[in-house]
Amino acid sequence: MAGSIIELHTEVPADQESNVFGQFDEHLKLIERTLNVTVISRDGVLKILGSEQNAASAKKLIDELVVLAKRGNTITRQNVNYALSLAMEQRNEVLTEIDKDFICNTIQGRPIKPKTLGQKEYVDQIRKKMIVFGVGPAGTGKTYLAMAMAVTAFRNEEVSRIILTRPAIEAGEKLGFLPGDLQSKVDPYLRPLYDALYQIMGADSFAKNMERGLIEVAPLAYMRGRTLDNAFIILDEAQNTTPAQMKMFLTRIGFGSKVIVTGDASQKDLPRDAVSGLDVAMKVLKKIDDIGFCQLTSKDVVRHPLVQQIVQAYDAYEKKQKPERPVRGRKGGYER
Repeated sequence: MAGSIIELHTEVPADQESNVFGQFDEHLKLIERTLNVTVISRDGVLKILGSEQNAASAKKLIDELVVLAKRGNTITRQNVNYALSLAMEQRNEVLTEIDKDFICNTIQGRPIKPKTLGQKEYVDQIRKKMIVFGVGPAGTGKTYLAMAMAVTAFRNEEVSRIILTRPAIEAGEKLGFLPGDLQSKVDPYLRPLYDALYQIMGADSFAKNMERGLIEVAPLAYMRGRTLDNAFIILDEAQNTTPAQMKMFLTRIGFGSKVIVTGDASQKDLPRDAVSGLDVAMKVLKKIDDIGFCQLTSKDVVRHPLVQQIVQAYDAYEKKQKPERPVRGRKGGYER
């Protein structure tokens, strides 16, 4: 009978229960609410009660979380939320496939892997293409994954150096008001790049390679007039470049180099009427085969779940703010 309740069973090893279930069983409660099922745990066996489709989805999802836990992953609410969104689309077992894609370990030994389909596509594009544009909201791992790929290529001697750059644009504060020499003034703008490298390489290794000139972290203006051969180059916060700066940067690329351009079109610090070099480049270069474009979304946010909600709320707000304008050729017609 359609809508009848069925009962399914699955096992969760005792040593993985706290990881899979979450603190105070928060993961199980989230699964119950979202899929409209009842989950009862007894002696390592889970009893799942619900409609045939929902119970089957819940069982597959829990089995997937168990596999991830057995591989040494810490199951987070973000993992469960993403697995649930995939379950709604009948795309089970995707998370375990994504989890197989290992990039490298942090200095603490934590594996760095893509966590969403968008991130997996981004990492695959970096492997295949010479230039990749990774665009999306805060928290989608654009810079961090690019950094991990750069360090991996450097360690494997695929490139001889890493170059990290950002436009040192003033966002509400004037550089001249900051104390110290020029390097001290631009360091705050480059701090996120330093932080990621410390986490992946360790401070000592980073410092040694910096001294040897094998890792360079510099403002975008320092790239002018150079040819960057055999390097892994990351341009971060590219939404704050002008079209001229972006063209200057992209024409610096030499033989044996790989380039990642990351940006978030919703967080521009350019003057109100200025055009972003990132927006122009994505339109101008979209037909070139060896250039990849990856559009990450709020679904790919891997920070605290609240960040995903914030990104979604701002997206919805900004869509409402777009004024209607007449459509040519359609009398009385409007479009957003």
